[in-house]
Amino acid sequence: MPSANIDKNPVIGIIMLDTVFPRIPGDVGNPATFSFPVQYKVVKGADPKRVVIDADPQLLQPFIQAARSLESAGVKAIATSCGFLAIFHQELVDAVDIPVFTSSLLQVHFAGEILKKGLKVGILTARSQSLTLQHLIGVGIQSYPLAIIGMDMAEEFSAVFIEGKKNINVDKCRKEIVSAAKKLVASDPNIGAIVLECTNMPPYARAIQDTVGLPVFDVVTMINYAYSSINRQIFA
Repeated sequence: MPSANIDKNPVIGIIMLDTVFPRIPGDVGNPATFSFPVQYKVVKGADPKRVVIDADPQLLQPFIQAARSLESAGVKAIATSCGFLAIFHQELVDAVDIPVFTSSLLQVHFAGEILKKGLKVGILTARSQSLTLQHLIGVGIQSYPLAIIGMDMAEEFSAVFIEGKKNINVDKCRKEIVSAAKKLVASDPNIGAIVLECTNMPPYARAIQDTVGLPVFDVVTMINYAYSSINRQIFA
């Protein structure tokens, strides 16, 4: 019989922002999200405002130190808990000797190449005002045709994931995210797939897909893919 070959030791390390909001199932910060063990490393002081809104360059070295710490701990690949770390992608990749999956936005490459000519990738981001050309350049997706919409005006989402509210109204957050996804698809009939930039959006990915009927990529699909390539299943 085929074996899942699940390693008892963490194969994937995840660099975490310093946050206070709940990490519900599906969120990258909830270990139950994954069918394999992961190891977390929090970067103290790296709150969402400093990472998302400020893109604070002073955080680069702490993130590099976190990556090196996870590598020393024995993980075989690294991911992060914020898609906006795309801006530091190359620096983090160059800082260690193991693969680094910095941002869910890396999947724009994959999504873009599986769509027929004329279709484009839609990006649902935590804050469209803060997703700059430099972020897109960081992961090499600046030349892809993209449609982008953010959660900038979403009351519950912004209060929790940007401003640091300590509890979450899951139903309200789901409605806000699904509404944004509907607006994204309505804004351009040529959208063929959606990439969720924000690592707090995966709990609602199925609701998005049920509403818009498109492939939906997020940090969970990326980390699952990373794990499957790093720790291959045994077939015989």
